[in-house]
Parts: sequence; structure tokens; C-alpha cells
Amino acid sequence: MLDKTMTFSLGDDKEREMKAVLTTVYDALREKGYNPINQIVGYLLSEDPTYITTHNNARTLIRKIDRDELLRALVKSYLNN
Repeated sequence: MLDKTMTFSLGDDKEREMKAVLTTVYDALREKGYNPINQIVGYLLSEDPTYITTHNNARTLIRKIDRDELLRALVKSYLNN
């Protein structure tokens, strides 16, 4: 097995991290009674952090993600499924 070339990709780790953050934000919004999809879309379109609750540190978490990278990953995921 050591004779095969291994591939290394930071992209997969980055996408897993974005998914974990997005899931946490989604759950926090739902727990507070918001429509998580509408709130996340509002944030992505406007970059206004007030669309995201501060509950469970969701607002701080989502601001760590580059919106362009997140949109790219979402489109890629949508088209691959």
C-alpha cells in the first residue's frame, strides 16, 4: 500500500469545516424559532450579520467563513447531487 501515490487536498477539509459551521448555525437559528434557510440566504445575499442569531455563537462562527467559498461549495454540492 505504500507504493501508491496519496493525494492531499485542503479543499475537502475546508468544505467539511464549512459544513460543520453551517450546521451549527442552522441548528441555532432553528432553536431560536427562525426559518434557518431564509436567515442564511439573507446573510449570504447581504452579508448583514444580524440575519444570524448570536445563540450558540452562531454569528461569530458564520463570519469566519468566506461567503464566496461557501457559495462555491453550495453550488458544487447542489450540482453534484
